[in-house]
Amino acid sequence: MNDMDLIDRFLEMMAAERGAVRNTLFAYRTDLVQASQQLEGRLEHAGQPELSGFGEQWMTLAASTAGRKASALRRFFAFLQEEGLRADDPSAALPRPTRKRPLPKLLSHDELERMFAVIAERTGRAIESPLDARLSALVELLYGSGLRASELVSLPRKSIVSDRPFLILRGKGGRERMVPISDRARAAVFLWSEYVPADSPWLFPSGKSHLSRIRLYQLVKELAAAAGIAPERVSPHVLRHAFATHLLEGGADLRALQTMLGHADIGTTEIYTHVDSRRLVELVNARHPLVDLKRREP
Repeated sequence: MNDMDLIDRFLEMMAAERGAVRNTLFAYRTDLVQASQQLEGRLEHAGQPELSGFGEQWMTLAASTAGRKASALRRFFAFLQEEGLRADDPSAALPRPTRKRPLPKLLSHDELERMFAVIAERTGRAIESPLDARLSALVELLYGSGLRASELVSLPRKSIVSDRPFLILRGKGGRERMVPISDRARAAVFLWSEYVPADSPWLFPSGKSHLSRIRLYQLVKELAAAAGIAPERVSPHVLRHAFATHLLEGGADLRALQTMLGHADIGTTEIYTHVDSRRLVELVNARHPLVDLKRREP
């Protein structure tokens, strides 16, 4: 049996047993065929010396691409071993590219105040506009609760009630979490809800469905421009990031923030920590248990 036959068997297994989607199967096939060609059709018999050579070949690739290629080969060799087609698994020699998470864009407190000042000026007009009330509710929820764009636009009409300072949300991966809703956000939602049709299943309806994520992005960027901020610096995710960053600066616990943001891995939450070294030193000096011991020394 040659490499191509084994690759076909491996992909059949991935589809049947692992439920791999078409795009993943296509990418894995491409990666495995390329690796086989580079080894002149002897991928099945490759050892650690041959596999370690891929690291140099992948140096110019993006870390995500190199990581996918390595993953495809690891799964392939694990399959060969499980099927009894190889006695060993040489994939330990494959490089493990590290993917650096890009730091999200930051908004200062002053810039956020300018954005909210624009909203306050619009909603304070003698003739109130429903669109301004909607914008107020959207931005208050983005910055006040850290909702994802997709979560926000698809909120059910009755998900937020005036006497309950939280909502139960089903986010990524079907995980449920409790999301705090600030008094300001609930007040803004209450004003907006007066304009929402009683028969609408959505809090932010649009046509036959709810407001689209694209339209939400446009609204946020238009608000940024009105506040004198470069629109390319602002997005719904940037406001979610501001929610997280400013809570941490105010002393919020990282684990609590992980829960509020709906992150499965706290490593994802840690990207939101942009606290300067001076504050960290002050925190250690003020809160470390050894400080109390030193104070009790005679």
